[in-house]
Amino acid sequence: MPAHTKQKQLALLIDADNTQLSLIRQLMARAGSYGSLIVRRAYGDWSSPRLQRWRTTLHRYGIVPVHLFNYAKGKNAADLALSIDAVDMLHLGQFDGMCIASSDSDYTLLALRARQEGVRVYGFGERQTPRAFVGACERFIYLDTL
Repeated sequence: MPAHTKQKQLALLIDADNTQLSLIRQLMARAGSYGSLIVRRAYGDWSSPRLQRWRTTLHRYGIVPVHLFNYAKGKNAADLALSIDAVDMLHLGQFDGMCIASSDSDYTLLALRARQEGVRVYGFGERQTPRAFVGACERFIYLDTL
């Protein structure tokens, strides 16, 4: 990369409840190919036994765990916290792009809003990801292709 070319500044936001732990290395490599991952966060209820296996991976890749209890059965506070953080980041104006790792359609409006602000949105998810979220992203990468 020429010295005069500024590398894009990206935020990587991972919905740990909807992202395969086994593919984090590949996800990080692909997301990093779009720019510098200056923010790396994973959202979930880290007291859940299901997410305990993530600990080593979070440390290895410098991903900050954002802990949220599930306050009501069937509701995921992580989705809302990830979205709030992303909107806060949009208002800071420091980022050229966001990488959102999830197969959840709840992030569709977030992706559309980020793009409206001129921020590139790279989605990462599974094949069952709803078309609305896939289409809202500038580029969507299916995790099984990594």
